[in-house]
Amino acid sequence: MQYKTLGNSGTLVSELCLGTMTFGKGTSEEDSIRMMHQFLDEGGNFIDTADTYVGGRSEEIVGEALKDRRSDVILATKVRMKVGDKPNDVGYSRKRVMDGVEQSLRRLQTDYIDLYQLHVWDHLTPIEETLRTLDDLIRSGKVRYIGCSNFLAWQLMKSLSVSERKQYASFITIQPQYSLLHREMDREMLSLCEAEDIGVLPWAPLGGGFLTGKYSSLMKPEENWRLATAGPGEYEWENKGLERNFRILDEVRDIAEEIGKTPAQVSLNWLLMNDNITSPIFGARTIEQFEENMGSTGWSLSAKHKEQLDDISALPAEYPNRFIEKFRRRL
Repeated sequence: MQYKTLGNSGTLVSELCLGTMTFGKGTSEEDSIRMMHQFLDEGGNFIDTADTYVGGRSEEIVGEALKDRRSDVILATKVRMKVGDKPNDVGYSRKRVMDGVEQSLRRLQTDYIDLYQLHVWDHLTPIEETLRTLDDLIRSGKVRYIGCSNFLAWQLMKSLSVSERKQYASFITIQPQYSLLHREMDREMLSLCEAEDIGVLPWAPLGGGFLTGKYSSLMKPEENWRLATAGPGEYEWENKGLERNFRILDEVRDIAEEIGKTPAQVSLNWLLMNDNITSPIFGARTIEQFEENMGSTGWSLSAKHKEQLDDISALPAEYPNRFIEKFRRRL
């Protein structure tokens, strides 16, 4: 397992981050704890959860698994989504964030969170209020670093500007959806993160399971498969079962067969070879899936295969990037 710095901090995190969204629902508590311990034993040290996953049950399982190994882990969680029926059980108000931290700490059985992340932009709460609250949490020792997730480029840049102007702690990471299927962050976000030294922690690095290779037709799959049962949103089949995506998957399959790896391992390794990516967040419903995903480390795609995947998954040339690129060189 290789390690990278977490954004512009001095903290090192493993090149893979274990996601826990299925813990307590699709994955039993026993298997969840086994995965976490095996992940740590194999050199992983970065685990991500959220207060909203399985109604808080994911955090409880993570806390139980890590209570005797807390110092070995960089532990990340999130706040924002609705966690109750009361009007202040959602968002980024000072009350919600303060309450959310205390609830997460209790479920996680710890007295500090390494990386506390805003789950998605809140259009109601001024970002100044939220950043002041997060700064206070860092000063109190309950949070060590802060990050965001699912922000637009202007939202991240505004947040960084407010932190600099007010001398608050600033975001060191962002969690975007990013994979061979979804490279929308190439338009503006990744160049912003490179310029500001923000760590990038992609979620859904396997496209919600699409890049595992189990889907083979534009027809909607059987109901017991994830992309068939997902509600409206990013995991909906209509967002995945596209001709373009099947062309990408065919390329992944061909490379996997050629080098003796699985499509999932090839897809994850492509991300590991991207200098702009800190640590992809992979999930696993079963121990077998976990072990397969861990097999994406310890080797690298050839330059030829990396270029093939870069090319087939690249976004079309678009304004203003194609216009800017034309005038990049001045000499």
